[in-house]
Amino acid sequence: MSLLNLRLQELHNKLHAKEITVTDLVDESYKRIAAVDHKVRAFLKLDEENARKAAKALDEHSGEGHPRGLLFGLPIGVKDNIVTEGVTTTCASQFLSNYNPIYDATVVSKLKEAEAISVGKLNMDEFAMGGSGENSSFYPTHNPWNLEYVPGGSSSGSAAAVAAGEVYFSLGSDTGGSIRQPAAYCGIVGMKPTYGLVSRYGLVAFASSLDQIGPLTKNVEDSAYLLQAIAGHDPKDSTSLNTEIPDYISALTGDVRGLRIAVPKEYLGQGIDPKVKDAVLTALKVLEGLGAVVEEVSLPHSEYAVAAYYLLASSEASSNLARFDGVRYGVRADNPKNLLDVYLKSRSEGFGNEVKRRIMLGTYALSSGYYDAYYLKAQKVRTLIKRDFEQVFEKYDVVIGPTAPTTAFRIGSQTEDPLTMYLNDILTIPVNLAGIPAISVPCGFSDGLPVGLQIIGKALDESTILRVAHAYEQHTDFHKQRPQL
Repeated sequence: MSLLNLRLQELHNKLHAKEITVTDLVDESYKRIAAVDHKVRAFLKLDEENARKAAKALDEHSGEGHPRGLLFGLPIGVKDNIVTEGVTTTCASQFLSNYNPIYDATVVSKLKEAEAISVGKLNMDEFAMGGSGENSSFYPTHNPWNLEYVPGGSSSGSAAAVAAGEVYFSLGSDTGGSIRQPAAYCGIVGMKPTYGLVSRYGLVAFASSLDQIGPLTKNVEDSAYLLQAIAGHDPKDSTSLNTEIPDYISALTGDVRGLRIAVPKEYLGQGIDPKVKDAVLTALKVLEGLGAVVEEVSLPHSEYAVAAYYLLASSEASSNLARFDGVRYGVRADNPKNLLDVYLKSRSEGFGNEVKRRIMLGTYALSSGYYDAYYLKAQKVRTLIKRDFEQVFEKYDVVIGPTAPTTAFRIGSQTEDPLTMYLNDILTIPVNLAGIPAISVPCGFSDGLPVGLQIIGKALDESTILRVAHAYEQHTDFHKQRPQL
């Protein structure tokens, strides 16, 4: 068995007893990457020299007194829109193919403080715009469960690398489901924290009011440990919440007796694959058997979430990506005639089709004469969606449903149909619009592909969704199953 398949506590004990070294763990990660990543294509850039130096340094000083956290020495992958000092950060775009950051994102600094080791940068949809991993300007990532299928997106490499056993865990970003949907497709755990709980400093912005960094892990316990390490106030991020961070590990009690679960009828209605629905209903029966109370509710404005999201996210993208002009950031086009031509040619050559599509949509929604009709109306719908959740949470502890309406689809099957592609996020988008936390955990398989269960909680109540997810996980073994590459 690979060392990276052991439970976190087991690895920590082995490191503490000097049965293994950090170098052994890093070796294991790079051996696995060498063996399978030519099939999976999860990584864009490996940082092997720095990773091995860091491992050696940790091994040399491992007996020098200061207590080691449970993340000590563990190999981690970082999504390529999270900046890393001295390591190319491209957002999977040709536009940033030459961008070498001079600082670390706050989450990367926190992981270094926890003495985890970054082994490389992970593939993604360009500028996090996509739900399949196919919009990377370098190459698409493949689903480890079936290489002919997508791994989901935009955190495609982050999910696939964990599922394929290439890293112990990874960081992704979630704007409309970009952690939870690929986690569901790849049969792992993916968590989107409350907006502002984890610093966005150093995350290349797509939609600033929606983006949130979070963990992708093999199980719920690891998710709690990783969230504990990266959560917290950051004065460098004006949207960071100055709130006390609870002990997420202590929430993993396995006890859900008396817990009230809301199941929105809109989340199990038309458009949901029957096999996905069956897996979710079976999961709810497991939680009922543990003493939870399950009742049907309505989130009536959910049907407008996709339309509102794509107007708001595209509008923010149009604004955020204006800085990429061939002058301040990114690759500049050759032989421009004048300054306007620099902008035009650099952006035309640097951005892919999906990024251009969203910039155009956002620019239109923000333009004079259309702002009130589109952008302002979408903001009002966002408020209604948030109120729907607030009303449900007055009576219930969590909301549960599928993470995605279907399992993963074949690579290339939806690339010519962006509207169908957008609808794959119909169940995850409302969470981002409301700014609340949610987690996806494996709850079954359909035709050999994983199904994800989404557990949604109140703002800043990550402890409860972790408790529910962990209790469910302890009574199933879906999270233990690994793809055979």
